[in-house]
Amino acid sequence: MLSSPGVMACSRTCSRILGLSLGTTALFAAGANTVLLFPNWDVSYLLRGLIGKQAMLGSGLWGGGLMVLIAATLISLTGWRYGCFSESGPCQSMLTALLSSSLAFLGALICFITSGVALKDGPLCMFDASSFNQMQAWKYGYPFKDLHNRNYLYDRSLWNSVCLEPSKAVIWHVSFFSILLCVSLLQILLVVIHFINSFLGLFCSLCEK
Repeated sequence: MLSSPGVMACSRTCSRILGLSLGTTALFAAGANTVLLFPNWDVSYLLRGLIGKQAMLGSGLWGGGLMVLIAATLISLTGWRYGCFSESGPCQSMLTALLSSSLAFLGALICFITSGVALKDGPLCMFDASSFNQMQAWKYGYPFKDLHNRNYLYDRSLWNSVCLEPSKAVIWHVSFFSILLCVSLLQILLVVIHFINSFLGLFCSLCEK
């Protein structure tokens, strides 16, 4: 059976790995959301305000990005026992774990929900509105949001036939919001592992005493 100090060392090592992993996912989330602001690497859509509302919300930047990155920093400092965390007791470490876990979970959850809604609604693009029984011929909007009998995510024939501008708008939208969805789901999983790891560390510290 592992000794309590051995378990504590293992818990700190796990915190270091989790902190690094969460920090990496935060950078991926921020990068994916940033790319969504520049469809086809064209800045003109952002300058004209023709970016989807979920991308403009920037949940990958401040939610899955900044909030998770701050939490990852706290987790790493606890794991390495750096600075003010060098002499932290088990209760202080658990409090830090609760704070960092809550912060990362909230940011990842917001990013996850926003990405899911974005994938459901589809991209903002120029489309032929006359085919949707509307008076105006061409307009910017969310054409896939009104397709009640067809799901564009599974009907790839719609990807290049509905959106006229930006070109490949659907592929761009689906690709990067899918990345955000997967990254935020991974972040939630890492947060749960971190909380369990911190609880085991606290339990072993109390048993040691």
